Amino acid sequence: MFAPSLADTVSGVDPKGFELLAKVEAGHFWFVPRSELIVGLADKFFPQARRFIEVGCGTGTVLGALARSRRWERLVGSELHPSGLAHARQRLPDGVEFVQMDARDIPAAGVFDLTGAFDVIEHIADDEGVLRGMRAATQTGGGIIIAVPQHPWLWSRADDVAYHQRRYRRGEVETKLRRNGFEVLFSTSYTSLLLPLMIASRLKGRGKDSNDDVEREFTLDPRVNGPLTAILRAEVRMTLAGLRWPAGGSRVVVGRAV
Repeated sequence: MFAPSLADTVSGVDPKGFELLAKVEAGHFWFVPRSELIVGLADKFFPQARRFIEVGCGTGTVLGALARSRRWERLVGSELHPSGLAHARQRLPDGVEFVQMDARDIPAAGVFDLTGAFDVIEHIADDEGVLRGMRAATQTGGGIIIAVPQHPWLWSRADDVAYHQRRYRRGEVETKLRRNGFEVLFSTSYTSLLLPLMIASRLKGRGKDSNDDVEREFTLDPRVNGPLTAILRAEVRMTLAGLRWPAGGSRVVVGRAV
């Protein structure tokens, strides 16, 4: 533990949310294709990477997908909240390392040839401090993959519940990556094919104080969850084939440390 004073405080996220995430992520229409996209981008742009750290690994869903994708020399999951790491430890194989830390102060210098933060930096006021920390931890020539929520006009109760600091404008993440030691290799939206449904859901939830609509998004009927998963998997296949989507609920950016 490198930042014990912040452990399991309501800082960036509410640690109580990890219990629900651990139950739904493995089969949820949004999380499953997103993990497939991240693994596919890592394979496409950094097939030789063998030392990876995930900043804000939560319950370990993406880290688990990456662990199964290739043989790693070193695989590290980091998180501010030990309650998230407890779930990650249960689903990840032996040999994966876990550290509790503040993402703005990563205790590593040039150790990793690939770093990632997936829907993490939007929770942190000093998001560029996290990017600087990730650059310091990444060896020159190594890679970074970032995923964030996109379009400020999509702000809704879901963002309030998630303790988001911001939704990113198109081009904002790319600018911040370049400013902090990375060149951008690839950038696209995610959840593009489902954007009309997302817009309708967000508009419906505006002005409400209840979290019911937000919770329903995590506990969808399988008859709805299945088709939505298939749609996003098709989107991911097209993305990995080279298609770049101009708009979508998320922005995913791949960069290289320079």
